[in-house]
Amino acid sequence: MPLVAHNDLPTFRRLHEEGHDVLTQERALTQDIRELHIGILNMMPDAALEATERQFLRLLGSCNRIAQLYVHLFTMPGVERQDKARGHVERYYEDFDQLKMEGLDALVITGANPAQPVLEDEPFYENLMQVLEWARENICSTLCSCLATHAAVKRYHGIQRFKLPEKRWGVYSTQIVRPEHPLVLNTNTRFDAPQSHVYEVSRDQLEKSGLMVLADSAEACVHLATSPDGFRFIYFQGHPEYDKSSLLKEYKREVNRVWSGVRPDYPPFPKHYFSKEAASLLEEYKVKIITAKARSDPAPDFPEDALLPFLDNTWADTGKAMFNNWLGLVYQLTDRDRHIPYMANINPDDPLGLREHGRGSQLKGASRGILA
Repeated sequence: MPLVAHNDLPTFRRLHEEGHDVLTQERALTQDIRELHIGILNMMPDAALEATERQFLRLLGSCNRIAQLYVHLFTMPGVERQDKARGHVERYYEDFDQLKMEGLDALVITGANPAQPVLEDEPFYENLMQVLEWARENICSTLCSCLATHAAVKRYHGIQRFKLPEKRWGVYSTQIVRPEHPLVLNTNTRFDAPQSHVYEVSRDQLEKSGLMVLADSAEACVHLATSPDGFRFIYFQGHPEYDKSSLLKEYKREVNRVWSGVRPDYPPFPKHYFSKEAASLLEEYKVKIITAKARSDPAPDFPEDALLPFLDNTWADTGKAMFNNWLGLVYQLTDRDRHIPYMANINPDDPLGLREHGRGSQLKGASRGILA
């Protein structure tokens, strides 16, 4: 689906330079093609704000190219911003109240930095609940990531996240467990998935509450699930949007925390992520930085550029396929009036027809992710 650069957000220009299909608004208006308007609530901290924009826009823009995608970025009070990020938000992000008036076809809610052990104590929690409540009544499908997933499953299904003994991060072998579900149809049945979180919900918790688990890792955790109706809420605990270097940047931040004295222990490697060559470079760097700290010397430069050739992305194709299926279903289910979540013939309690027919037979072609 081509993205439409309906404002001067720098991410549009960067994606165009990378070779992604980005239309000017003038060109988009000359095409007689249906639009989809997708909201992205970006709750990530300043350091990851623009990277998260790019990651989700790449996923959305790589999907089937029949519809035009208007992506509307917004954030909310309670997410602390410094001057640079605040200026970026003020210039390029939209107002949630205005988006409610105009309507959206679908919504993505990113993760956030968990600062409190109790979700309800997060400064943005009440505002997030307002967005979720509006989306529940007015949006065809809402896709939640990481902390947003934990907040939504607690709100609507009474599932309490739990804290892990140590952070789960790395790239884990993951398997599709409901291959007949339209969201994962024709995707790889086994694939890699990045994970990065301290809090988690289990497959047992989700299934006991009636949710549909679609992808799970025997070594790690649930990657993808849905609300009991199969589509109204899409819950990612993993990170299909991650770039090749996302976990590297997280590892670099942890090393910097060691240097600044915030973290007492040196971080372990993310599991199944660094190649032997990358691990060797990082072990050399560990010796250098520990030695420099002991001698009160300046910190040696982190070898990020030298590491990039030794990193692989083994999850992007499956993530794109899942997002393509999701947007294909949104395209076929949502009403042309963005204030109405579904077309008249769609049962909002069973939008895919999974309960009534055993599969998504309400949808012509939707089970194949086709934008008809």
